[in-house]
Amino acid sequence: MRMGDNYMNRVVVVVIGMLWVMMMMSKVKEVKGIGANWGTQASHPLDANIVVRMLSDNGIQKVKLFDADYDTLRAIGKTQIEVMVGIPNDMLYTLATSTKAADKWVSDNVTQHLNTNHVNIRYVAVGNEPYLATYNGSFLRTTFPALRNIQNALIKAGHSNSVKVTVPSNADVYLSASGKPSDGDFRADIHDYMIQIIKFLSDNGAPFTVNIYPFISLYTDANFPVEYAFFDGNAAPVNDGGTNYYNMFDANYDTLVWALQKNGFGNMPIKIGEIGWPTDGDINANPNYAQRFMQGFMSHIASGKGTPMRPSPIDAYLFSLIDEDQKSIQPGYFERHWGIFTFDGLAKYRLNLGTTTAGSLVPAKGVHYEDSQWCVLKPSVKMDDSRIANSVSYACSLGDCTSLGTGRSCQDLTAQENISYAFNSYYQINDQVDEACNFNGLATVTKSNPSKGTCRFIVMIIPSDSGTEITAQLPRMLSFLVSAIVLFQTML
Repeated sequence: MRMGDNYMNRVVVVVIGMLWVMMMMSKVKEVKGIGANWGTQASHPLDANIVVRMLSDNGIQKVKLFDADYDTLRAIGKTQIEVMVGIPNDMLYTLATSTKAADKWVSDNVTQHLNTNHVNIRYVAVGNEPYLATYNGSFLRTTFPALRNIQNALIKAGHSNSVKVTVPSNADVYLSASGKPSDGDFRADIHDYMIQIIKFLSDNGAPFTVNIYPFISLYTDANFPVEYAFFDGNAAPVNDGGTNYYNMFDANYDTLVWALQKNGFGNMPIKIGEIGWPTDGDINANPNYAQRFMQGFMSHIASGKGTPMRPSPIDAYLFSLIDEDQKSIQPGYFERHWGIFTFDGLAKYRLNLGTTTAGSLVPAKGVHYEDSQWCVLKPSVKMDDSRIANSVSYACSLGDCTSLGTGRSCQDLTAQENISYAFNSYYQINDQVDEACNFNGLATVTKSNPSKGTCRFIVMIIPSDSGTEITAQLPRMLSFLVSAIVLFQTML
């Protein structure tokens, strides 16, 4: 009996140990559930190796790209970070009409990185929101053929079991006329196209990827209830057949679930391709709202409760990792301010991702800057000088003035300081070359930091590799020369 007791005790210990290991593994799995979008539409992108280290330091184990840049993927290959590579919309036609082009794309951008750089590529995003309503059907007839050709190329290359295709879609591909999730269905004008894609994804064991943005609803609808955008539970609920929805995310997500269910795909896995909140460029785009939304979302998904229709863990990529000063501002000035980090890798607000012991974001390391100097309006210049208007317009058209104006981070600047901000933006983007701080004699360089309150006058970063720096500056130097000629002509 004693030997039996000892044996049973050992078994109990082993079982308890195994349960503990399983519990810890489940926690690790949950921690790795959050991903981030890494966009590179910036005049001076952070060095890929710095960004990869920043991802690792913050415990972000999944990244979604909008292309398949070689250097970016090679840098990621030094880690086990899971990758979703992207195919831009402007490539859809070529890939839709040529199987050879699809085969080559997979060979160059998937096979090579899997085999040579050991990148953990798990998904290929075919297009980015190709059925967005504002695209007016531009990609209706090319998205599915491109998707099919890329899938076939993955099969031929032997990757289809480990690398899945998907089509990131904007949440506007489905709707509910009543506002209740249970009335959700896909837009009538694209319904058949969506079902064709969804069936193909389902047949190939691939997920449906959707981008959900409560901020956009707040931005586009003056009557949108502010509290409904957040996760605090303070909003008046939307009642749907006895189910109460206290935030827009859950309601929007379940609208998609209902749309899928009505069309025979109730078990379709869903990924949140993008979700975030900008920090500048609009009165509702500020660090306080961003922190409130993002921390609320993180707490929401950390609970593992999911939504009423899908009470299970949510798989999501935050949008976005870093600010991008070259993004189109056609949708709004906020487009350049989605990052949880600034262009140079500084945390914008306190955010606990639940992935590290730090309890907050870890900034980028090893970032190098240009000299600590700024381009400003000469104090002697009078505000009625006829040269000012054209100079500011020119500086903002080639720089980034999206932080200027009411409700934005630089709203408290004086008229003179607004002009200086515009001049400095252009000066920094052009790598502080002397000619970029002239503006027909209106500007001068100062060593005194003109930043004020929440308004930061930036000093531009430089690449950490000197060879890369020279190469990267060539196109900007050419651009500057052309721009200078245009400015000179406007002054004649």
